[in-house]
Amino acid sequence: MKKIIVLILLIINFALPAFSTDEKPILPSATGIVTSIRYEDEGDQTTKQEVTVKVTTGEFKGAERIIDNMLTGNPAYDIVLSKGDKVILHAEGNSEDVVTNADVDFFIADLKRENQIWIFAGIFCTLLLLIGRKKGLRSIIAIIATLGLIFLILVPMVLNGFCPIASAVLTGILSTVITIYLVGGLNSKSSSAIIGTSISLIFAGTLSLIAIYFAHLTGFAGEENMFLYSVRPDLNFTGILSASMIIAALGALMDTAVSIASTINEIHETDNSLGVKELFTSGMNVGHDIIGTMSNTLILVYLGSSLPLVLLSNNIDLTKFFNLNQVATEILSALIGSIAILACVPITAIVASILIKHYKEKEGF
Repeated sequence: MKKIIVLILLIINFALPAFSTDEKPILPSATGIVTSIRYEDEGDQTTKQEVTVKVTTGEFKGAERIIDNMLTGNPAYDIVLSKGDKVILHAEGNSEDVVTNADVDFFIADLKRENQIWIFAGIFCTLLLLIGRKKGLRSIIAIIATLGLIFLILVPMVLNGFCPIASAVLTGILSTVITIYLVGGLNSKSSSAIIGTSISLIFAGTLSLIAIYFAHLTGFAGEENMFLYSVRPDLNFTGILSASMIIAALGALMDTAVSIASTINEIHETDNSLGVKELFTSGMNVGHDIIGTMSNTLILVYLGSSLPLVLLSNNIDLTKFFNLNQVATEILSALIGSIAILACVPITAIVASILIKHYKEKEGF
């Protein structure tokens, strides 16, 4: 997810004049294909590729350009091209009034990878539909809705100066309501899961604020943060860090809340003579099993995304390593999410016990 957000920010940077200090007009990106390559040795381990690219999409389709592509030996920044590769071109007008191809400069932004993304997305959706059937379709709709909330509500709110934490909590609650009601239906079980998730999200937001304040986290834990700062230094980066912690914990919180609420609902269906206390106890018993796996899942997600940092620990003093801003940020993010999951279990259990016992038969539940 981090890389997707970085990509969106790059697109916004190229698309919005407000993000650019250059007076040259920024044009929509285009796709091109590499037709030929010539190499030149620039010395100091630097090689230049003189790449001939034919534009295949957009207003300047058919135009050809020779573009210099520098290879420095750093795999983090080099774009190694071969003949036939499809590339994304960043276009800039070299005059205020772009009229002809000659008025446009093209730069290679990166390789074109969206086809592979669509293929794997298609595999995911196909399996979800085959295995989940109707609920699989609802899950796809819920995923699209969640992505829409993030990119159409959360991102614009943060970029326009709204509190990132409040924006993340609002987005998380809206996503929870849409997802759980869509997949689970309008009933007391779903309502319990929504309430439990929402309260836990607010709790996670509060914890993140406390952690950021006392650990003196800066909000600059990666290159994407520095890039964003270079174009929008006015943003609240500690608030954005807190918002990222909230969004990261959202999926695990929803899973936990739905599992607890569904269990209590099934127990009530089996024996509706059980009272609130008995239902709560049963929910907590199941919650004890969920806690270990869900917390472990969340921590493994953070460890997986931060594996280079883990490998770095072998070459640095451990005291220094654990106190690095980026390392402390990742550890605290995982711990805050896990603590929120722990809190979600009793919160959802008590809410579900009350709602399912007393309001299950009411209309709308």
